Amino acid sequence: MNFPVTIEDAALVQLRRMLARKNDPDAFIRIGVKGGGCSGFEYVIKIDDKPTKFDIRIELDGVPVVSDTRSAKYLQGAEVKSTKNLLSNGLTVENPNASRSCGCGTSFTPKDDLAG
Repeated sequence: MNFPVTIEDAALVQLRRMLARKNDPDAFIRIGVKGGGCSGFEYVIKIDDKPTKFDIRIELDGVPVVSDTRSAKYLQGAEVKSTKNLLSNGLTVENPNASRSCGCGTSFTPKDDLAG
């Protein structure tokens, strides 16, 4: 399975800074979704150090990034971008699989063909 998300250069700079602050050689960026938020699913972009057998991993310019296979279904073709929105840690996800998103951009409702 191909990595589901692309990351713009400015967002990659922010992700690199997040990892540098953690200062843990085993740390990586996890991008995924979880149930919740005001639209049904909430985006997750965080530092993690516990890989799972369900992870898809890629390294982008020295930044290790992981997404699990369940999240990949909802994130295929999405792009992580840099933003000035403080609610989402300066990052936003443009997701072609969202039928609608909340006003702050941190959650979404998947298109009907993904909901099942």
